[in-house]
Amino acid sequence: MDYWETLDLFEYENWGKFLESKNKPKNIYLFTTHASKTLWETTFEKGDGLLFGNEGRGAPDEIHQWAKLNRVTIPKYKDGLRSLNLAVSVGIATYEAIRQINS
Repeated sequence: MDYWETLDLFEYENWGKFLESKNKPKNIYLFTTHASKTLWETTFEKGDGLLFGNEGRGAPDEIHQWAKLNRVTIPKYKDGLRSLNLAVSVGIATYEAIRQINS
């Protein structure tokens, strides 16, 4: 990618080290199909973080346990439809958060 030099990139040894970091977002929202709270019911603020799991398996159970009430789902148009792929989900969530923060 040609924009890496414009990003503030931080890497962590593991999830625990990330949670101990001073760079950790104020609030972290886990996007998952296993949530009852929808994207439309979530209020995003500057400094929040959006977390997504693996496209095939989602986030590990320990992340789901950690996220508790900060688990969010993107509503489906109709029950029975497959979930969105990861790239589409990230785009939808990111731009909804940006929309709210910049409104």
